[in-house]
Amino acid sequence: MRERVVIAGAGHAAGQVVASLRQHKFAGQIVLVGDEPYLPYQRPPLSKKFLAGEMPAERLYVKPVSFYEEAEVELHLETSITAIDRDGNRLHVEGGDDIAYDKLVLALGSRVRPLPVAGTKLKGVHYLRSIADVEGIRDDLEPGRKLVVIGAGYIGLEVAAVARQAGLEVTVIEMANRVMSRVVSPEISDFYQIEHTNQGVRFRLSASVAALKGKKRVKAVTTSEGEQLPADLVVIGVGILPNTELASAAGLDVEDGIVVDDHCRTSDPDIFAVGDCTLHPNSIYARRLRLESVHNALEQAKTAAANLCGKDVAYTQVPWFWSDQYDLKLQIAGLSEGYDDVVVRGNPADRSFSCLYLKSGRLIAVNAINAPRDFVQSKPLIADRAELSPDQLADTGIPLKDMPA
Repeated sequence: MRERVVIAGAGHAAGQVVASLRQHKFAGQIVLVGDEPYLPYQRPPLSKKFLAGEMPAERLYVKPVSFYEEAEVELHLETSITAIDRDGNRLHVEGGDDIAYDKLVLALGSRVRPLPVAGTKLKGVHYLRSIADVEGIRDDLEPGRKLVVIGAGYIGLEVAAVARQAGLEVTVIEMANRVMSRVVSPEISDFYQIEHTNQGVRFRLSASVAALKGKKRVKAVTTSEGEQLPADLVVIGVGILPNTELASAAGLDVEDGIVVDDHCRTSDPDIFAVGDCTLHPNSIYARRLRLESVHNALEQAKTAAANLCGKDVAYTQVPWFWSDQYDLKLQIAGLSEGYDDVVVRGNPADRSFSCLYLKSGRLIAVNAINAPRDFVQSKPLIADRAELSPDQLADTGIPLKDMPA
């Protein structure tokens, strides 16, 4: 009897699990269950080229429909999972028959964090997480309209950039006192705020939202300070939450994510988990991490598939991320949390420079703006926990790959 692997979720990680299983010559059955009507697709372009209308939906797909046909994948799209029956090794689904599994991969992803104020159900108010979300936003992106973006993280600033280039008036509201404060240093925050301001974006920092106003359609955003900002549309980007409810209800270990080991196994040996929904060990930083990252989703998917095929593969990676805003590409390697020194390498005025983060003399992260060589060459140094002096790192005459550690 052929082993049956069921993948719960149909995002980027799920598509990679399918591809990697077949690459490893897995001869069993593969079943993929997703609640959207789409094949597994990429999410990063949603707030970039797809929002700007520069990419058709078909190009978002991880693999074309022909791939799943040739790989003999049993697809259950537009199918909501209601429970995991660990005793019976099956999934309960809404309005359909149970789906049996021998091994289960939870690629459940994440969802938007809701903004807890009145008015979020008004027309013209959008979150951005799916193809359908972006199609709704694009219908409202008309030149001259007033857009208020709530949240100055990656998503919020990417939306602001696309909207300005489309001719909208844009205001960004952020609770913190600087943009992208959760992931970058003040030097990077200041650079991006200046860039957006020069493009015509207005900021309200250290400000929170009290309510969204309007009758049927949003007309204004009221801040907790009492300011009322006119708005023809609003995009909310205040973070995401891991989808852990099914795992928790099934009795799996869950903290800030579904707990997995370095082989992507959960507390149940028949169940693996990958992507945004997981809390996994990282040997480089010596702690558990939950990462909202395409790189993490893909590499965990490859790791889980290898172990499902009898390999012994441990997941250990330098996390990395990116953001495209105007003609600026921000590439982040590593995690800067807890740094005690930051080195600026290059000149921000040249619109090509890096910030390198040290903790107790060790390189822990790099933010590279239009500096892809620094980004690429920093990753092995971060993985090796290299000890480097600030003077070394600041010297642009020495490539990072040639730094004497």
